[in-house]
Formats: sequence, structure tokens, C-alpha cells
Amino acid sequence: MRYLSGGESHGPCLTAIIEGLPAGLELENKLINKQLERRQQGYGRGERMAIEKDRVEFLSGLRFNRTIGSPLTLSIKNRDWKNWEELMAAEGSPPPDAEAVTCPRPGHADLAGALKYNYRDLRLVLERSSARETAMRVAVGSIGRVLLERFGLKFYSHVAAIGPVNSPTSPNELPGLAGRVEKSPLRCADAEAEAAMLKEVARAKEEGDTLGGIIELVVMDVPPGLGSHVHWDRRLDGRLAGSLMSIQGIKGIEIGAGFAAASRRGSLVHDPIVPDQDRGLGRPTNRAGGLEGGVTNGEMIIIRMAMKPIPTLGQPLPSVDLETGREAAGAVERSDVCAVPSATVVAEAAAAWELAVVFREKFGGDFIEEMEAAYRYYRETLNRRLKNSPR
Repeated sequence: MRYLSGGESHGPCLTAIIEGLPAGLELENKLINKQLERRQQGYGRGERMAIEKDRVEFLSGLRFNRTIGSPLTLSIKNRDWKNWEELMAAEGSPPPDAEAVTCPRPGHADLAGALKYNYRDLRLVLERSSARETAMRVAVGSIGRVLLERFGLKFYSHVAAIGPVNSPTSPNELPGLAGRVEKSPLRCADAEAEAAMLKEVARAKEEGDTLGGIIELVVMDVPPGLGSHVHWDRRLDGRLAGSLMSIQGIKGIEIGAGFAAASRRGSLVHDPIVPDQDRGLGRPTNRAGGLEGGVTNGEMIIIRMAMKPIPTLGQPLPSVDLETGREAAGAVERSDVCAVPSATVVAEAAAAWELAVVFREKFGGDFIEEMEAAYRYYRETLNRRLKNSPR
């Protein structure tokens, strides 16, 4: 199962083609649109969110709300396109008054992308490197999520920190606090931490600055055995880390105890295995974060992500004008002050897609009932094995 996406930030639309979905999977655009709405919310977002109202449209691969096994094509229109039709036209010549972007923003892809592709106008970089791309990533990941939720998997996320302010909420508390997180303007589960975070974001906005933070993601009811230990590129922890690190602004990933494990002894890092009356085997702790040797172990997946502050600043850092070679301030584009809350939704989608891919690899099936039958057989086999029942 794979997908390709296309589209620029101020182009006519974002598109994607998904290949490999089983036939018969029920999809409704309202389920995907709900996730797109979640991505657009959050205190600290910029003016673009007041313009766009993201809605997905299915162009192929679906008939009467069910997949038919052929590639599924998605489209999300950019409402701001009407303001950029001349400047971002696919054909013709640029308008005579069009100004090239020539001052790269430190921390953005502007300079690196221009050097790689030999661009003089940095707009050719920023249009695709923009986090606008994550709208389609959320749509695609939401389809993976629909597939996984059919098998009982559940996704939760929250903002664990913004700037210097940390939330005391633990991963185990998230299912019970999901309603609170959804109502929070910062997707923070703790009211006291939220109030302090709001002040930090307001202060950064006032000073023309930006803020990053920490995202925590939890996936529950994951079966053991997803991923593989037999080759490096099939290890699920690596695949999840790669997918999540590819989200704009993410600079660090932890699974389970993460970096804290490096300063502890092994006896305080690894999770004992004990008899469990319900499951046959269990663990009193989950420092591994649900993954051992690149394979899910049946415990809750716990991932933390560090997101850097957005590089587009109201008070830009020093840069160089690539046309003149002289010192200049970095370009200023319309942007957010803090995108950590919306990045939690993107992280859910990215993780859901990667888990859906390994789920398909594990259970196969050309149609959804065939996949469900394989999953039932696997669960029955696991239950017999873990409870030491005779075959």
C-alpha cells in the first residue's frame, strides 16, 4: 500500500493517489473532513486558516462509499488559489510586476532547495516545502485510520509542551482526557499548563517570534507482531520515526523511555514479562513504548516528537539576498506563530498511515472481509499460544 501526493501551497489544489487499499472498505468524506478540520484549529495559527476550509473530494476508486480495489484519487481545493492564479499559473509567463523571492529564511528549506534545484526564485521551493502539504497527508492518513479503527486500534495525542511550559499529563491518562484535549485551543489536557502556554504564544506573537513544543502520540489496542526484526527497513520503529520526522518542523523522535533510557541501567529500562490472566502474558511497565526489536509487542505505542519553532518570523533573522549577495533580512511570508497543536493531528495521520501499511503487509487480502478473516485467525492463534492452550 502506497501513495503519492502533489500540489503547491498556492496552487489550485492538493492531490493524492492511494494504491493497495482492499476493496469493500467503507469511506465517507465527512470522516476525512473531520480530521481536516481538527488540523486547521489551534491558538497560534495564521491568517491562512481563515481562508481555507479544507474538504476532500474522491475522484476515483470509490463507488457508493466503498473502495473498489483500484487507485483511490483524492483532491483538496485551495480556496486561496483565486488570489494567486497569475503568479502560480501552470502555463504562460509570469506577470511583469511579479517579484521573485530572493532572501532565504534561516531554518526553512528556501536556501537548501534553491541550491539543489538551481532556482533563482525561492517561491519554487517554499510552495512545496510549505506545511500546507500536510492537509493532504492528514486526508491520506485518515483513510489508513478508518481501516485500522475497523480492527479496534485507537489514536490519541496531546501537546505535552510549548516552549518552556510542560503538561504533567501521562500517556495512560489520554483516553480519559480525549474530550478535554479536543476542546482545548492548544490541544493540552491540563488546564493549568494550557493557561501558561497561551500566555507564551501570545507573548511570542507580540514580539514577532515563534514557538515550538513537544507532541505526545498514543496508539492503543495494537496487536503484537506488526513490523519485523529480520531486516533494517522492515523495523516498525524505524518506519514510524521516518514518517513522523518527515513532518515539517519535527526535529526529534522518542519511543517509550526514549533518550531517558540512555542514562539508566538496563534493570530500570526494560519491561519485565509476567503472567496475565486475561492476555496470557503482560508487562507491568511500558518503557519500550509498545515496540521491541522493530515489532509491536501488544502494549500501547507511545511516541514523543520535538517540533522546532516555525522559521518564518515577524522579526526576521539576518540573511543574504541571493541576487545581490548583500546582507538582508529573511523573507516574511504569511505564517503561524505556533503550529504544535495542529501538528498533533498530522502526527496521528502519519502514524496511522504507516501502521495501516504494515497491517496490510501482515494480513493481506484483496477485499476487506478476506483481511478480517486473516486477522481473526491470527488473533485466535495468538490466544492459543499465549494461554498455552492445546491446539
